[in-house]
Amino acid sequence: MRRRFNTFLPVEDLDLTRNPCVRARFLFLGLYVNDMITLLYITLEKISIASKISKNTIPHVINMLIDFPQVFYFINKYILMIMKDHIELWERALVDIELAVSKANFSTWFKDAHIVKYEEGTIFLGVPNSFIQEWMYKKFHTTILKVLRQLNDQVRALEYIIIKEVDKKKLEESIKKAQASPTISMPLQDFYINKEDNLNPRYVFDTFIVGPFNELAHAASRSVVKNPGGTYNPLFIYGNTGHGKTHLIQAIGNHIKKDFSQKKVFYLTSERFGSEYFSSLQTNTTQKFKERYRKYDVIIMDDIQFFSNKEKFQEELFHLFETFYQSNRQLVFSSDKHPNFIMNLGDRLRSRFSQGMIIDIPAPDHESRAAILRAKSLANNVDLDQEIINFLAHNIESNIRELEGVVNAIVCQTQLKKRSLSLLEIKNLIKNSTKPKKNIAVKDVIKLISSFYNISESSVYDKTRKKEVVKPRQIIMYILREDFNVSFPSIGEKLGGRDHTTVIHSCEKVRDDLKTNPLLVDEISQIRAMM
Repeated sequence: MRRRFNTFLPVEDLDLTRNPCVRARFLFLGLYVNDMITLLYITLEKISIASKISKNTIPHVINMLIDFPQVFYFINKYILMIMKDHIELWERALVDIELAVSKANFSTWFKDAHIVKYEEGTIFLGVPNSFIQEWMYKKFHTTILKVLRQLNDQVRALEYIIIKEVDKKKLEESIKKAQASPTISMPLQDFYINKEDNLNPRYVFDTFIVGPFNELAHAASRSVVKNPGGTYNPLFIYGNTGHGKTHLIQAIGNHIKKDFSQKKVFYLTSERFGSEYFSSLQTNTTQKFKERYRKYDVIIMDDIQFFSNKEKFQEELFHLFETFYQSNRQLVFSSDKHPNFIMNLGDRLRSRFSQGMIIDIPAPDHESRAAILRAKSLANNVDLDQEIINFLAHNIESNIRELEGVVNAIVCQTQLKKRSLSLLEIKNLIKNSTKPKKNIAVKDVIKLISSFYNISESSVYDKTRKKEVVKPRQIIMYILREDFNVSFPSIGEKLGGRDHTTVIHSCEKVRDDLKTNPLLVDEISQIRAMM
């Protein structure tokens, strides 16, 4: 059996700093920004030791030393080291890919591909043009991803980036230089998280910003840490990426570890659980696997949606669940969707999840986004005008991570220019910092929502007033208006030639129902997540 290995250092394993200027300065590297910040501090410590500068002065001189040649010498070495890891991983992957595809396909489509970067479980594969990009995704995506996951069990996703040939040549030249130069040993182990519990010490309640959109989840989490295993067991938190789920559930673990030192806490992803269970089946060590996880008092498991369509993994999780629940030990789960909407999740698990508390963390509302922007900017000693905050809160709606990224960019520009930025400057700044909103055809919205409610697409256009059709049709109208700003007359025309007043009434009906129907809120949240 092939030995698994991890060539990349996950961001969770490193202690972090909060210098936005440094973050912004290293964004172009295509690596973990936090890794770079940590490296900078390591380097500065080396410099301080050599020059007998007190460690306490390091944070104050970081901006002054950012262009110091010795800083970039150390960082460049580390960058090249990681690039070398990328090439080694891809070379290993190509060996297996060559066995899985025909010789002609291998020589045609894979000769110019290479790994560009690795971020938060996603491999970014560089290809020379859009044609190859599309073809690779359609024909070989599953094969490539499977091979990469076999080589590195931290890989979750695969994306494709168009890279010019000149960029590839520069990368190869850099690697050759790195191989010819002596390697510098860096004390990165000093920045690892505690492997006994796998928790990130940064994720605590004190740094979690509470607003109307997440106050219920926060309150439930606070209740859990007061009485682990007794209150809300299990606790199941769901929501889209970037809404703060991982921060919150790890904060639970860190707090329990602090207040109940005798309790053993462990955090992991469901993918890791499944991977380890699969390995135990192959090596006939399932009993050892079971005993390992049953020794803990608190299990915190992220990304439960990974268990979709995986019956054996679900079975093992069910037995672990029963063991913990019967002995009053705490279980905490997270997912990107409500357990009722996880495809092919067993009824037994759904029932067990419902025994405790299931809470949604929706997208932050306008007021919460404004509060987050205010808190993040003040934490970096930048006081943004209310007009600017309102503008940012209105235009950045996706998730908290994007809000933080924009604040970091603003803080960096403020520091570099040594003055406050105008609204016009910030508009130009976020124009390049935010992702464009998704475009989707009306027919695709109709197809997706029809499939979600298990009705035929043709019934949406019919004049029928059947309840099972009316509701999805109204939601289609609501989504087209709210998310894609399609005009009322246009929506009516697209949906069977209906009058615009009918569309207005439907949108208002859905809007009113959302205020009193939490199930409808969940359903629309799931629909939006699939778009």
